[in-house]
Amino acid sequence: MFTGLIEETGRVEAIEHGPDAVTLTVSAAVCLSGTSPGDSIAVNGCCLTATKVAKRGKTRGFQFNLLRETWDVTNLSALRRGSAVNLERALALGQRMGGHFVTGHIDAVGTIRKWEKQGKDWLLDVDVPAALMIGFVPKGSVAVDGISLTVAKLRKRGFAVWIIPHTRQVTNLRNRKVGDPVNLETDLLGKYAQRQLGR
Repeated sequence: MFTGLIEETGRVEAIEHGPDAVTLTVSAAVCLSGTSPGDSIAVNGCCLTATKVAKRGKTRGFQFNLLRETWDVTNLSALRRGSAVNLERALALGQRMGGHFVTGHIDAVGTIRKWEKQGKDWLLDVDVPAALMIGFVPKGSVAVDGISLTVAKLRKRGFAVWIIPHTRQVTNLRNRKVGDPVNLETDLLGKYAQRQLGR
């Protein structure tokens, strides 16, 4: 479980394709603290298990073994060496929670439709698969590449959120452009409500 408050952006150091899995190596600094092999790290909002943790040496960071399905159904498949990725350690009991409950289980990949500065802030508009739109409500929560954000506007096939300069600067949004794929996770509480009402 995560909060959607990004702790740092890491850098993709290597991507190795095997017959059934993909090995992803990501450099990190802040998220190394208190982390051991087997711990969960959200990478662009995807909950991944750190199989190796290197806290010393030239490449300090994590190694992850991704199932081929995870690679295929998230925007991790768009990563290249040098790509910036959002990183967050799993939520610890007793810590402050300033975002919302984020599981790290990606619902779909959206596409950036509009990404522009408006006044001092930025407007991010994302196209969404039609089947996922039921999971969005005005002023509700959404995780975009693992970032906890508030839905500002809804369209028939998408939504928009406002981004403050700080969030843009400390996440991989600073490198995003129109047409880029982003991982989406709708609000967990909303999913349970949908399930109950569906019955």
